[in-house]
Amino acid sequence: MINYELIDSLYDKTASRGELAEILECARESRGLSLVQAAKLLNASDGDEISAIFEAARQVKNEIYGKRVVMFAPLYTSNYCQNNCAYCGFSAANKEIKRIALTSDEVAAQAKRLESGGHKRILLVCGEDERRSGVAAITECVEKIYETCDIRRLNVNCAPMDVADFKTLKASAIGTYQIFQETYNRAQYEKLHISGKKRDYDYRFNAPSRAIEAGIDDVGIGPLLGLYDYRYDVLCTLAHSEHLMERYGVGPHTISVPRMRPAVGAALAGVPYPVSDYDFKKLVAVIRLAVPYTGIILSTRETGSLRANCSLWAYRK
Repeated sequence: MINYELIDSLYDKTASRGELAEILECARESRGLSLVQAAKLLNASDGDEISAIFEAARQVKNEIYGKRVVMFAPLYTSNYCQNNCAYCGFSAANKEIKRIALTSDEVAAQAKRLESGGHKRILLVCGEDERRSGVAAITECVEKIYETCDIRRLNVNCAPMDVADFKTLKASAIGTYQIFQETYNRAQYEKLHISGKKRDYDYRFNAPSRAIEAGIDDVGIGPLLGLYDYRYDVLCTLAHSEHLMERYGVGPHTISVPRMRPAVGAALAGVPYPVSDYDFKKLVAVIRLAVPYTGIILSTRETGSLRANCSLWAYRK
């Protein structure tokens, strides 16, 4: 589990220029960083120091991945949801959107269209509604796509499950199981998740663990940046990665870094803790140095120029 008292003591920790230089020298060895070291880099504010962080992250990325960037396309199967989350347009209380749940044939047809555009990797994004997006519906979609399309890898982003259902999901030959904690700050999490199963912080936090116990080889984690102080949530994400590594001998396959955008009909009109482009580039670089062999997912909600810039030290896109 995460030592939240440690995170509280670290997320605003700073370092001298000499200390930062030592941390970056260590980071260039591509063996990762401790939470203390990562915290000190996240709090760097001097332009020259941040430029040095960017350069170190670029070197580590090039050493491990070269110029490789992996593309995948999201395919939404449903926007029905049984949760009420203040920041999300899919929230069950939202009456301003049209609800759609695709059949497996319709999902496969959309996958075929993506394939015709050159995509070979797809992420199925499923609304958190057990009636329309339970494990049976998801695996039916996965199997239909594999039967009818030349897709190399199907990843899944869906509601947390118990171990038995994760085993069923694994049997359908998915790639990565992806789930976001949204924010790791418990008080903020409780405030933003008004009702529904998603309100259970611990059940969601432990979903990657149950997936690994069910035999799923790859899991993806991440925060929704903007719900709380990005330094806190990034450090908790790194601590979550450490927890998985220590317990199972494998960390997350990917860490995603989406920034919150206001959604139509959502209860939360603005972004509680906005993350600037500059801080976004910095946090991506720090994640690269802290977990050098983990893929970093940049979404198309970011501009093309920002994604291109961050890809210098990210990996996935």
